[in-house]
Formats: sequence, structure tokens, C-alpha cells
Amino acid sequence: MQVEKRVTALVEEKISDRPELFLVEVKMLPNNKLIIHVDGDEGISIQDCAAISRHVGFHLEEENTIEKAYNLEVSSPGVGEPLKLQRQYVKNVGRELSVKLNGGEIKEGKLLSVEDQSITIEAKVKEKGKKAQLVETSIDFSNITETKVLISFK
Repeated sequence: MQVEKRVTALVEEKISDRPELFLVEVKMLPNNKLIIHVDGDEGISIQDCAAISRHVGFHLEEENTIEKAYNLEVSSPGVGEPLKLQRQYVKNVGRELSVKLNGGEIKEGKLLSVEDQSITIEAKVKEKGKKAQLVETSIDFSNITETKVLISFK
């Protein structure tokens, strides 16, 4: 856990002059793979990922933070990765989401807005014998177990 804390501090230090970038997560896997996910309000470039990787790698080597050989991977969260931060929700307003709720129910719809404690989605609801209607639903963050952006190939 100490490694993850140190890496978090190093990433925050590196992106401190770039308010549009933000750290999503740092994970040290059992196979000595260190994964850093960084994102940006308008995405993140390969050059930014490389600069973060060089900064973190240099300091970890200099301080001998990790004693064994390790693999460092810096990237944006992948398409299939769940949203973890409110800032990621804001970035995805207007996109289709799949939201898994605490009870296991899944709601799908277009993300309309993000508030401090909740999100609002617009979902098609079809009642038997009637046409499907668009219904706005507010969902508290505390009721969400996982949210993923749905990819459309239309």
C-alpha cells in the first residue's frame, strides 16, 4: 500500500500544473505490475502518459521504492472500465450508460446531468401495450455499484 500512496503523490505532483488532468486510480498487482490510470476532461494524450511514466519511474528507481522488478503501465482507463470518479461522469454527459444498482438491477440510458450526490439518466421505458417513453431517472451515487459507458457502433 505504501507504493500506491507514493505513486499517487508522484502523479499528483506531475499533473499539478495541468488542471484538466486527473488521477483515476493506482493499482499494484500481485505480479508486480503497477497500473496508473489518468484521464482528462478532454481526454489524455500519449505524450502526457509518457511524461507521467518517466516522472514516476525515475523517482521510484531513485528512491528504490520497489525492490523487485516491476512493470509500469500508464494509460487512460479503457473503454470497458467502470467510471470511478464524479469527474468521469461529467466528462460523459450525453453518452449512453449502463448503471448497475445495489440491488442488482441495471438501468440503461443517456446521461443527462451530474449533481454532487446523483446522476440523471433518460431511459426508454416500455409498458405492455404502450409505446416506449423516455423517462428521466435520478440515481444517487450511493445506490450505484458500477457504471460503464455503452459503446454504439451505429
